[in-house]
Amino acid sequence: MADPRFYKVEGPFDIEQLAQISGSKIRGKNKKGAQFIDIEPLSSALDCHVSFIDNPRYIKEFLSTKAGAILVSPSLISKAPSNATLLVMEKPYLGYAKLTQAFYPLYPMPIGSIEPGATVHSLTKIGKNVNIENGAIICQNASIGAETFIGANSYIGQGVEIGANCYIAPNVTITHSIIGNKNIIHPGARIGQDGFGFSPGSQSHTKINQLGRVIIGDQVEIGANTTVDRGAGPDTIIGNGTKIDNLVHIAHNVQIGEGCFITAQNGFAGSAKVGNFVSFGGQAAVTGHITIGDRAQVSGKSGVTKDVAPGATVAGLPAQSAREYWRGIAMIRKLVGEKRG
Repeated sequence: MADPRFYKVEGPFDIEQLAQISGSKIRGKNKKGAQFIDIEPLSSALDCHVSFIDNPRYIKEFLSTKAGAILVSPSLISKAPSNATLLVMEKPYLGYAKLTQAFYPLYPMPIGSIEPGATVHSLTKIGKNVNIENGAIICQNASIGAETFIGANSYIGQGVEIGANCYIAPNVTITHSIIGNKNIIHPGARIGQDGFGFSPGSQSHTKINQLGRVIIGDQVEIGANTTVDRGAGPDTIIGNGTKIDNLVHIAHNVQIGEGCFITAQNGFAGSAKVGNFVSFGGQAAVTGHITIGDRAQVSGKSGVTKDVAPGATVAGLPAQSAREYWRGIAMIRKLVGEKRG
């Protein structure tokens, strides 16, 4: 059970509700009327708990579990305990993710409270059931959609649009931005500030005013202390469903497609273009003005200096085909071993 000091559990749910929420089908002993109060690991679950198995390494725990219901793949039905109620689906981990959201909604539903220490301009448009905590500042002509939460000491700049059902954590700064629905922005994120644009000279550098915006789609998550610069003239764009980890930098004019995974400490130089469902390992760097195709994969600590084809996997600095990179590493190790021998 999650620590009740930090997480409030919902429910209980019956087996039919669990199947509906997870998108699974009931097999085995159908415990109609039974109530399930929480999610637990296989090793500690009891009859009132639901658990899951997604990795064959845990088959021993699966065979001995006392869980009242278990999310499993079709391949494990034959190995299930005889008294188990099974929730069968192709991707049990996906079902588990959906059940965590049902038992433990991550963020409280806003109830329409603007705390007295918040500063909200009279020309701001506020939707229904918006929560704004103490210390937050909402500037002139900003728009906040229904059931959105604005955390303490966050700053929402002039003209910013934030959609419905968003969670803006404490100490977030958002300017020059249009943000869609159902987004999560974690503490310390900075969105919409100047891009790094200068006309360089031998004696001094002249600042180029940044005249674009940041456009963020729906169901995007932006991690703590991540920075997203506004465009210089074109907009900086983040597509629907993209998930961005902590400490990521996205420079001006960058375009990131839908459904991308961007892990911690990635950096994207100006005007880079990233396709849909592209994945980046930690500490990867992407140079400016290049294109990374749909469903490509960039390994951790890679330095991407040229275009990456759709579906390709690259690694190394400079980034190259991952197969070639690891072949080169193997050759170097072989040569070093021969010299030592």
